Order: sequence, then C-alpha cells, then structure tokens
Amino acid sequence: MSLRQAIGAVTGAALLLLVPSAVAASAAGLSDPYETVTVDDIGHLAADGTITLSGTYRCPTGTGPVFVSSSVWQGDSRVRHGIGGTLAVCDGVAHRWTNSEKREPGTLRPGAAQVEATLMELSPGAGGLPLPKFHAVRQQDITFMES
Repeated sequence: MSLRQAIGAVTGAALLLLVPSAVAASAAGLSDPYETVTVDDIGHLAADGTITLSGTYRCPTGTGPVFVSSSVWQGDSRVRHGIGGTLAVCDGVAHRWTNSEKREPGTLRPGAAQVEATLMELSPGAGGLPLPKFHAVRQQDITFMES
C-alpha cells in the first residue's frame, strides 16, 4: 500500500466517523468564505471498479496537513463509500482535486449519485493526537458515467 493510499484510507475512515461534525460545522456557518470545496457534476466509473471524483478547493492557510476527502452513495445515505484523499495546498489559490478508489466492479452504477467532499485539517491537539478542523464541506448530486 502506498503512502497516498494509506493517508487516504485513514482520512476517509476518520471522516466517515466525523461526518455529523462536518455537517454541523457547515450548517452553523463556521466556514471562512475563502475556504471552499466544490464537486464536479460528473464522476467516472471504470470497468475495473475504479471510482473517480473531482472538483476544486481553496484554503488560505493550515497549521497541519490538510486533505480533501470524498464519499459517495447511491440511494441509502447510510451506505457511503469513502473515495481516496488528496493532500491540499493551502495558499489562498483555487486548486483541482481528484480522488480515486478501486472497488469491486458493480459497487456503484452509472447514473445519479450523491457526493460529499470535505476540506479538513489535522491540527495538533493536546497530548499529540491530531484533531480534525473542518474548513469546508459540500454535498452535491452528480452523475456517474462509464469511462
């Protein structure tokens, strides 16, 4: 397993556990207007089961590592699939992100789906344990296309 895959897996797992916190932070309007994450309208499904999502993000600064993570679901929102994680560069400029994850072919199907993308920082916490700091969250309907 590569370092990128390991970081993506750890970040995705942490975010799936913390989704209610992210949604609450977003709903409370705690995001800086200069911190954004978007999701492209089209996702891609490859014949080998690789799922690819993409979009943009922007963040001015970060004190710890910042990631763009994503999850996707079709139908039942309780059954989400974490799709990779991208290390973000927080310099105030808009950047592209792309997350891919290989799943069993047929896990998702072409057509309508919902995606949640999260721009999250692992900030140094008490006792050395990194704590999540949510910069931006976006939920969006997309369409999966076979590629």
